[in-house]
Amino acid sequence: MNRTDQDRPIKFSKRDRMVHELSRQIHAGVLTRGEQLPAEHELAERFEVSRGTVRSALSELQRRELIATQTGVGSFVTFDGVELDQTIGWATALTRSGFDIRAELLDIEKAADPELAARFGVEQFIAVRRLRRDRTAGPVSYEVALVPANDRLADLPQRGLVDDSLTATLAAAGLRPAQGEQWIGTESLTAHTAELLERHEGELFLRAARTSTDSAGGLVEHVISLLDPARFQFHLTFGTA
Repeated sequence: MNRTDQDRPIKFSKRDRMVHELSRQIHAGVLTRGEQLPAEHELAERFEVSRGTVRSALSELQRRELIATQTGVGSFVTFDGVELDQTIGWATALTRSGFDIRAELLDIEKAADPELAARFGVEQFIAVRRLRRDRTAGPVSYEVALVPANDRLADLPQRGLVDDSLTATLAAAGLRPAQGEQWIGTESLTAHTAELLERHEGELFLRAARTSTDSAGGLVEHVISLLDPARFQFHLTFGTA
């Protein structure tokens, strides 16, 4: 009886096995962020492969953003195992990730945004301005969130956030994001934002603009975030796995 293609065992190359094993160790925390991998000749001996196979495997790990290679120095683990879930709020996500970062509420006040008002038919907004600070490295992000000043949020400047969380505050007001869009770019810090972030005016930061809407297309929140590029990155995947 002839064996079909489905019956035949899948064979992995030596390179694939090396990539799989090192990837497993990095994701499991056996190899931690900042740790230097063994030299090429050591990896070649350990996995019983050629130096060329080692270089190919390291290139694949670098493509997956698990390591970074410095010419003449070696390869270092860059993956930290942290993926931030924006649906639960960044403060909660950062806390769960293990980072020692706290959010500082700067102010809550009524605000206007003609473009956003015309787009969603909202007359007035509440602006919530926050700074996120690493306890050892200083400020890492600044954000301004605009939410509709509806009946349940009209007194937000006076009463403050629920449990110090904008996500919880919006949920309590019946505003839950169902969809949205996000744009990523860069922005030079102004004198004002540079002072808040304790950086130099003109320094480039990542700029994330996120608009969340409910199931009916109504505005939930519009958030502009300035993020330290040394601490934040955005990763997009596409196609079928």
